[in-house]
Amino acid sequence: MIKTACGLDCPDACSILVDPAQFPKLIADTNNGALCSLLNKELFDASRITSPRINGKEVSIEEALDAVAQSLTKKSLLWRGSGNFGVMQEITDLLFDKINGTLTRGSLCDGAGDAGIIEGRGVNRTLPLEQIEKADVVVVWGRNPTTTNTHIMPYLKEKKIIVIDPVRTALAKKADLHVQIKPRSDFYLAVMLARFTFMENVERKEWLDEFAPDYEDYEDFTREFRIKAILEYMGLDLNDMGELLSYLHQERVVILVGNGVQKYSTGHYVLQAIDSLAAVLGLFGREGCGVGYLGNSKLGFDNPFTTKCQHVPKAATPFGDYDTVLVQGGNPAESMPDTVRVDAQLKSVETLIYFGLYENATSRQAKIIIPAKNFFEKEDIRLSYGDHEVRRMNKAIESEIGISEYDFCQRLFGKLGFEGLEEETTYLNQWLNQCEKQDGHYRSPAYEPHPYHEGFGEDGGEDFVFVEDFNDDFQNIKQLKKYRKLNKNKITKEEFWLLTPKAKHALNTQFRRGNQVEIHPDLGFVDGEKVIVSSSHGSHEFIICNNRDLRDDCVMITSNVIGVNHLTPSVVSEEGDNACYQEVKVVVGRRALSPMIV
Repeated sequence: MIKTACGLDCPDACSILVDPAQFPKLIADTNNGALCSLLNKELFDASRITSPRINGKEVSIEEALDAVAQSLTKKSLLWRGSGNFGVMQEITDLLFDKINGTLTRGSLCDGAGDAGIIEGRGVNRTLPLEQIEKADVVVVWGRNPTTTNTHIMPYLKEKKIIVIDPVRTALAKKADLHVQIKPRSDFYLAVMLARFTFMENVERKEWLDEFAPDYEDYEDFTREFRIKAILEYMGLDLNDMGELLSYLHQERVVILVGNGVQKYSTGHYVLQAIDSLAAVLGLFGREGCGVGYLGNSKLGFDNPFTTKCQHVPKAATPFGDYDTVLVQGGNPAESMPDTVRVDAQLKSVETLIYFGLYENATSRQAKIIIPAKNFFEKEDIRLSYGDHEVRRMNKAIESEIGISEYDFCQRLFGKLGFEGLEEETTYLNQWLNQCEKQDGHYRSPAYEPHPYHEGFGEDGGEDFVFVEDFNDDFQNIKQLKKYRKLNKNKITKEEFWLLTPKAKHALNTQFRRGNQVEIHPDLGFVDGEKVIVSSSHGSHEFIICNNRDLRDDCVMITSNVIGVNHLTPSVVSEEGDNACYQEVKVVVGRRALSPMIV
């Protein structure tokens, strides 16, 4: 048996046992003894790239790498997929440092929320799983763990569960309370809950005096928001607030926050407001308490792949500014917002290189294709943004297909005449040697059993910083209004909030792809009906799937659905350089429509 770990982009970071003689049959080494469908089926059914190609013609790996080396002598950009796939993926940064190339910064996923946490706490520390287990009440806010984080579910057993989400998720149906708020109103809910806590005089003053002494100023800030107007905007009333507060004022409360609340230009405000509420309740640094978001998996590590390269925002990468673009382990042609812009810019690149596992819309446009090794076929180290365990990804099988990230870099270093690359084992050991090792397990150096128990900031000596400003001027863009005028009587009068959550059997644009738009049945559409969904950024055809678990002012298109990013904008969040997939409203049309004018 060979012990390894899953390299897919998921907080669970499952441990796996492999018997090479029975591969691809896998044995789970997890807290519930199970692996998800992505590992049991999708990973091996996907259309894998098996040979190098140049302009569609199969070539040897040497020929392909010679072509890559030649193209990297020009103005070059590296665009790598996000997520904790394994630390060795970042070794390509060292190659781009040598060629004076450009990297990306920010995220398609969680950057705005991370920025808001840092503004309040000074550093984003992962909440240990044992603190969730010790809680009495768990608030799941804009997060759907039954889809995105299944191995956290055993820690929620026998808790009072509160779900705050515009969608009645599977967990919401079983929860003690589901608050089905309007999208883009999470900031207001957090502020109102803090205000009512102050009004009832049940804030944790002793803790606040020591760790967040500016709380009286924050109380004044909460008074700037009119209660009646805000409750009406959120679609809640005083009874809803009272019931929710009765749970929040328990002794041991954990808040688990998902990415959905921060897919907006103002996303950083939301996480800082939720943290500010947690501070008023005194939830930091105490047993069975805390706020959990996607943590900084590399916190506490000295990263050997850090460079001084120039960076551009990942969410709005200007591909057309470069002669050569290397796409590594990602699919920007479909996963980035604003598909029309991205597609046009990728087509303008002189040499597009795709280095990855599976065929997709990006690989189909690439001039040079380099097949990669999957995580069963190479050595790596797996970090997690969901817990503090660091897992060795031991090579489990031999394969003639593809090349690892380390071998890719090593061979290009040689072809380009560069020096300075260490042995692969040296880099692996640099990561492991920084970990705490107990009973054969590795743990991140950033682990603290009670994060922030001595204060905030890198060294724990700073005060918590409350959110003190908020400016959200989101409105329907004039282009959408013009579009509605052109298509009068052909589209719905309503404009819907767009929700873009993760799908159960896919990872963004990897694996299963759908074509459905989900909408509330009271709106009068028929299952299977073809419709055009349009925003101010574009349009695409989808198939109606009625879903009573949605609010009637929302449509939901999961992130794996083909065409969803025709609707989303090339907008970068105000803080955190994050993609803003939900910074739009959409309309739904039944018949032939006049084209969008952009």
